[in-house]
Amino acid sequence: MPLIDQVQQEMVAAMKSKDAARLSALRMLKAALMKQKVDSPKPIDASVEIQVLKILINQRVDAAEAFRKAGRIDSAEKEEAEKAILEAYLPAGATEEEIDAAVAGAMAETGATSIKQMGVVMKAAQAKLTGKTVDGKALSDKVRSRLP
Repeated sequence: MPLIDQVQQEMVAAMKSKDAARLSALRMLKAALMKQKVDSPKPIDASVEIQVLKILINQRVDAAEAFRKAGRIDSAEKEEAEKAILEAYLPAGATEEEIDAAVAGAMAETGATSIKQMGVVMKAAQAKLTGKTVDGKALSDKVRSRLP
């Protein structure tokens, strides 16, 4: 089932249960997916849906951080709650062992020997982790620590 249909069904359930916070987050997600659908000439596939989710989650993280700096704790908590709701739609995250194995495999595959080849290793590691949620910064740090 496409994510947009799943979100629509859960919006109805949230309306019936009068869960305003969940309904708000789901409406935001549906609006972003619909915008992507209208803007893109290609049909939306799972990778595009995941990309939209990641963008929305990053926006929630940035907004929560800004609210905390401004002393608006209630708004920061609302953003963090929305982030948690959105994260439920992401595929399972990669474990540390899977990330380590992907980085080791990518380094062996590319034959990288210096930090200048980090981009090639990152691309190969990300290809090995396709279908799993991976924090790009954490992956980058692991690759950087293994390259001289």
